[in-house]
Amino acid sequence: MYRLFKFILVACIVFPVSAYAGATDRLKNFIASTNSAQANFTQEVRDQNGQRIQSASGTMLFVRPGKFRWVYQKPYEQLILGDGEKFWMYDKELNQVTVKKMDAALGSSPAALLSGNNEIERGFRLKDTGTKDGLEWLEATPRNQDTSFEKILMAFDAQSALVVMELQDSFGHTTLLRLSRLQRNPQLAAHLFKFVPPKGADVLGE
Repeated sequence: MYRLFKFILVACIVFPVSAYAGATDRLKNFIASTNSAQANFTQEVRDQNGQRIQSASGTMLFVRPGKFRWVYQKPYEQLILGDGEKFWMYDKELNQVTVKKMDAALGSSPAALLSGNNEIERGFRLKDTGTKDGLEWLEATPRNQDTSFEKILMAFDAQSALVVMELQDSFGHTTLLRLSRLQRNPQLAAHLFKFVPPKGADVLGE
């Protein structure tokens, strides 16, 4: 089974903001006020017909700017890590590591949107899209066309927390992400964002 989990990283963070702020203002508030976070996540990928083709779960954490760690625990073990300079993806089952320069790997991705610097609108066009299913939604469209994502939708609940993200890619797939047990601005050890390929692993890339 091929993997669809790349570049979906650090994509969902729950954070409190003014109940009267629009979704765009809430996102900007998050970027300005959240330096680190950790949470559990679930992820579901659907095809063009809305049929579920993959699902996964695990834990995520990040430190802004540019450091993140996503650990996929089910259905197979996979680590996706950014150390501030390089992007690493380790597939335990295949014993294979992929490494790229951070800028080349992320571009106008969800990771760049939420774990990058404060200049959100340099990389994305932001637009409030109203309410649906009791949630307030925001649409983020990459300005750079050289990206696998066509748009990113984010939903805020009544407590002004970002609880859902939908990532629509150029292949017609939709990735749905949800978070739970989030902690904002925890102290995270530096070693969590360092990666050394395991002995004997195939290393692809740089």
